[in-house]
Amino acid sequence: MQGTQTGTVAERIEAWVCSTPLRGLVGHFGGDWPAGDLAEALRFLDDFSARHWDFRGGRERPDAREPDLDPATAALVLDAAATLGMVRATPPTRRAYAHLVVLGGLAHACVRRVAYAAHLLRAGLRVTGEVAVLGSFRPLSEWERVTLADAGLPPDETEVDVLDTAVRQVFGVTAPTEQDGVDAGHPHHSWSSRTYRPAGLPPVRVLAAPSSEPDRRRAHTADTQRFWAGHVQLAPGDQVLMVTAPIYVPFQHCDALRTLALPYGCHIDTVGVDPTVTDPTVLPEQTLTPGRYLQEIRSAIRSMRALHESMG
Repeated sequence: MQGTQTGTVAERIEAWVCSTPLRGLVGHFGGDWPAGDLAEALRFLDDFSARHWDFRGGRERPDAREPDLDPATAALVLDAAATLGMVRATPPTRRAYAHLVVLGGLAHACVRRVAYAAHLLRAGLRVTGEVAVLGSFRPLSEWERVTLADAGLPPDETEVDVLDTAVRQVFGVTAPTEQDGVDAGHPHHSWSSRTYRPAGLPPVRVLAAPSSEPDRRRAHTADTQRFWAGHVQLAPGDQVLMVTAPIYVPFQHCDALRTLALPYGCHIDTVGVDPTVTDPTVLPEQTLTPGRYLQEIRSAIRSMRALHESMG
């Protein structure tokens, strides 16, 4: 999905949520497709996916349970995920952008996304503004700590620590040229910004955002995007490239349209890391299960519903 005009975005949301693969999944899990408009379809899918495809239950992704799916169902899910654009990486559509934004995530994903951003720049992608590496002070899970240790990487404590370490290693920098932040005594309220200036490349800012609902949860993707936008002063017409993992492209692209494209008038492209151009010996590509894909299909549905509602 690309574009920021309301009609175009609504049409692309409808094409995704009303697609044959998603209808097939709903029917396979016992649902009857509703009559009504796009808003009704999104409401139905949000409720339906909460009952059938929410394996997190409010927990972090590493703590989600894996459903026991029969082989036919598992194959149906994987085929649907591929058709919905959640499996294969696609390259950026442009050769130059105003900003390149790397979205944080689980520890191994942080490392891979920073490495992919560096690859794009060294392969000739032109960025006239900055590279923004966005995360939060989310504490790492034990699984993430083990993953880092097994790869011989430093024992970082938080998501933004992993991102900062990856930037230093991948871009060959040792210390930030500028830094700012607030230690509020709680990770949901605190923020930090560190800017590095690697030789021959655009500045790289590592940003940890506070939560917009600190009494309820940690900062999420939309919080980090909004917080960055307030720092970088986005301008109408700016071309922004987002880097994430293929499985998250639909939901994080729609979050970016809602939090960046609509209020600032910028243009968003979102791509997933291509595993063939990052070093598999450092952190091997994680195996994504059918349960993970169902969970992130739900994430995409919720993000599309929020985007559609924000367009009025």
